Amino acid sequence: MRSLLKYSAVAVAFGLFGYTSHAEDWAQWRGPNRDAKSTETGLTGNWPSGGPKLLWQAKDLGAGFSTPSSAGGLAYLITNIGNETEQLVCLNMKNGETKWTTKIGAVGPNQGPQYPGSRSTPTIDGERVYALSSDGDLVCVEAASGSEVWKKSLRKDFDGAPGMWAYTESPLIDGDALICSPGGKSATVVSLNKKDGSVIWKSALPEADAASYSSPVIATIHGVKQYVFFLGKGAAGIQADSGEYLWRFTKTSDAQANVQTPIVKDAFVYTGASRVGGGLAQVIAGSKEAKEVYFDKALPTGMGGAVLVGDYLYGSSGQMFMCVEFASGKVQWQDRSIGTSSVCYADGKLFLHGDNNDIAMVEASPKGYKELGRATPPNAPDRGRSKAWTYPSIVDGKLLIHDSGCVWCYDLRG
Repeated sequence: MRSLLKYSAVAVAFGLFGYTSHAEDWAQWRGPNRDAKSTETGLTGNWPSGGPKLLWQAKDLGAGFSTPSSAGGLAYLITNIGNETEQLVCLNMKNGETKWTTKIGAVGPNQGPQYPGSRSTPTIDGERVYALSSDGDLVCVEAASGSEVWKKSLRKDFDGAPGMWAYTESPLIDGDALICSPGGKSATVVSLNKKDGSVIWKSALPEADAASYSSPVIATIHGVKQYVFFLGKGAAGIQADSGEYLWRFTKTSDAQANVQTPIVKDAFVYTGASRVGGGLAQVIAGSKEAKEVYFDKALPTGMGGAVLVGDYLYGSSGQMFMCVEFASGKVQWQDRSIGTSSVCYADGKLFLHGDNNDIAMVEASPKGYKELGRATPPNAPDRGRSKAWTYPSIVDGKLLIHDSGCVWCYDLRG
């Protein structure tokens, strides 16, 4: 399963993020700025009938649902071997060969439909990588070797309360701080020193909240720098320097499955959950409750997230992929495309990874659905009853796709 937008000059600059990314890197969850957008240019405008050129395929990496991150010529993802071992895997981006693996913990218990396995995306920050196992083992390792620097347990050290499908969140690095949400009464959200894991602050929300399956983003709203979460009981803003609880929005919350990463523009926050609906909230200065702007069950709510390009939001709802005007919620178009998909953006195009593992490239335009290519990754393993829930990543003109222990690397420049 799956966890900021291009702000106007009045709102917030991309430099707020702790990791200063180069155009060729995809060093954390949903890319350089956690908004599912890449600054890559020069990508091919159309794919041939068989899809883009496959550069390599890595196999037998282990099970799980982790989305790869990549920087410095290396790619990282978390996989699991059975239910006893979750491991951080480092791949060479030149050929897909495994450089090293490091055990980080065990597979977290599932309390409902059984899809146990790794979920989180590793976060790369210079010479270190930060990763969270589904059982709540938070580790910092050396990027080059995988050697452990420090380790914490969200369950034991913070009395954490994960959701039904264990921990899914991808750690956020902001300057010298690591931000994550153990959930629970005493430390719903924590800020840790990224160098040694020591506590900077703990934030206990007024109503005890479980961790969700979403990941936080950084925003500046009404002049206040904050972390925006989509927690178990809904969206919430937490002041960055102190951990102070600022506001909530609960209308789009699904008590069991809040997955989408919040999308923030100025003082507006979009969230959605598939069994509830999607909607836009306006954060009001000085108010603990955000104001509903619009809400509809048919808006983008899929686990594959959504991306804001200009004034328009692109994402899945049910089996439909759609384009929605961000300010009003008005649907511009919808198409079955490749079915329910995860999405990212680069160079005027949307890149989709379907639940069936198909990939597609689509023009990012509110005028209508225009498919520029489609392909099925070859030699895919049998994933059983689960689906291809991982997100696509774009790095150095390449598209990375992960499903059930296989990673495919495609050339997007032709």
